[in-house]
Amino acid sequence: FAAAPSLRAELARRGFTKVRPWTRGVDLDLFRPEPRDPWEGLARPVFLYAGRVAVEKSIEAFLRLDLPGSKVVVGDGPQRQALQARFPAALFAGWREGEALAAAYAGADVCVFPSRTDTFGLVILEAMACGTPVAAFPVTGPLDVIAGSGAGVLDEDLGRAARAALGCDRARCRAHAETFSWAACAGAFRRQLVPIRG
Repeated sequence: FAAAPSLRAELARRGFTKVRPWTRGVDLDLFRPEPRDPWEGLARPVFLYAGRVAVEKSIEAFLRLDLPGSKVVVGDGPQRQALQARFPAALFAGWREGEALAAAYAGADVCVFPSRTDTFGLVILEAMACGTPVAAFPVTGPLDVIAGSGAGVLDEDLGRAARAALGCDRARCRAHAETFSWAACAGAFRRQLVPIRG
């Protein structure tokens, strides 16, 4: 199974012949537009990164952007101390999960996804489910989830994508995330099982 059409195409180019699509799902009851963390004391707009704080996530590409407002990093990992020392203007909010993570997404104005190597990026779905648009590079994962949806902006200039994403409609972000419900995900999986058994 491949989570994204572009990944499935890549596997096909490498000679795999029995690759079936099966996308990821998001918990729409947990990840929702309310309640929202107000990010008190931070200048708006708030641009948020959520995830592991490690070199493969390319967080530095986000932290170096010239953006208005504030940058927030939610998460922890081996690169946190070094990045926190180099980018003191950013708020490193630490690890969050459950309701606290959902409120962090919902309270942000844009979720910035700087990775070029993730093959899907579940945080994209989580942010959109909270009504928060996503800015990302046009690579596998973001291309498959965001392109043409109106729920975010893809651009090789990540700063331009982040600024443009401020104009996305939050209700449209939520509506797009709803197409990735766990029920839809399970239904897609069941549909793939029939040809395998037959």
